[in-house]
Amino acid sequence: MNIENSHKIVFERPDLAELTEQYTVVDPHFHTHYSDGFNSVKAIVKRARELGIGIAVTDHNDIRGAVELHRHKNILSIPGIEITSCEGTHILVYFYDIKSLKTFYHTDIKSNMGHDIMSSTKLEMEAIIERARQFESIIVFPHPYSATFTGIHNSYFSEERLEQLFRMVDGVEVINAENLNKWNLRSSLLGFNLDIGLTGGSDGHRLAQMGRAVCYAGCRRNRRAFLNAIKNKQTKVVGKEIDLIRKVTSNGVKLRTNFKNCPDLVEKNLRYSCSVINSKSKVFRDNVKRSFNGRFRDKRKGSAAI
Repeated sequence: MNIENSHKIVFERPDLAELTEQYTVVDPHFHTHYSDGFNSVKAIVKRARELGIGIAVTDHNDIRGAVELHRHKNILSIPGIEITSCEGTHILVYFYDIKSLKTFYHTDIKSNMGHDIMSSTKLEMEAIIERARQFESIIVFPHPYSATFTGIHNSYFSEERLEQLFRMVDGVEVINAENLNKWNLRSSLLGFNLDIGLTGGSDGHRLAQMGRAVCYAGCRRNRRAFLNAIKNKQTKVVGKEIDLIRKVTSNGVKLRTNFKNCPDLVEKNLRYSCSVINSKSKVFRDNVKRSFNGRFRDKRKGSAAI
């Protein structure tokens, strides 16, 4: 475990009034009505100003919200997008300037889109990262542990592939307010052990969720300084999961948005289930093989003794 990181993650409701007096505070994971969120960009900006925090609109496979956010002044905004790889897994990419986000989206993402905003793109995870690296960007795996395939730690990815992928990105999201506590704890443990940046965000889909998990750093209050803080492993995270009732409300919005993508989601769930089954089958075969080899060695030893 990386002991240096152990004090950088705190599971409690953020005291934003106190934090913003000393640090640059950002909720780097928020969704608008352009994907599966509920609120307009105008409402999101108003709320972020009230809280005194910066905000990143990270809609699924879409940049309209991020572009609109950039037009609002007197607020710290981070251009971002949450992309769904062809494996069905999510990845966050943040940009230092809005022009780079626009170019990346129109050149690399739009031409590889699925049939709808919430569908998987045609790009494998490695391809997304390699394309994003052509720009000045910060790349983060959100909710690395989660109940479904959307987190990077799922059975699609072998341990060898995961090790390579973690070397390719700048950070992992260790607290996600939409996630379950047990998955956030595992994500935090992962963050302790990886020598990369730490982030945390609300993954909010309604205004009430904003700021429930935040990322903060003792840096100047501007985009470049904050993104550099992630890259240089200087950020800290504080947050707490939203309560069950708000989770249900938020998920209701997401379900309505995802309903027309049902066949695509079912297909991904089936693929994920098959992957899990194949993985379990391999473990079973390996255990049988080890057991057989062990008994065979014991038998040979017994024969030699006679």
